[in-house]
Amino acid sequence: MTHTATFRFIADDARALYLSICQETDDIGERSSVRVRLAGDDTLVLEVTATDIPALRAALNTWLRLINIAVEVREIAAPPVLQNSE
Repeated sequence: MTHTATFRFIADDARALYLSICQETDDIGERSSVRVRLAGDDTLVLEVTATDIPALRAALNTWLRLINIAVEVREIAAPPVLQNSE
């Protein structure tokens, strides 16, 4: 029996997020697999499949953390431009 979790992240720079994490897909354990893809211009899709629940949890921890780090680095490197309300 396999277990799958799918997450969709909507972001203006989904392509940049995709490019920053897709290179990590080669470094997967034996009990889980990951597919990262773009769905349109603004949606990053993460699909994690594993042979058991502990492997799914471990893989999700890794991949959700990678995406979170990519978002944080993006915010540091290119903070949003504040618009003047005047």
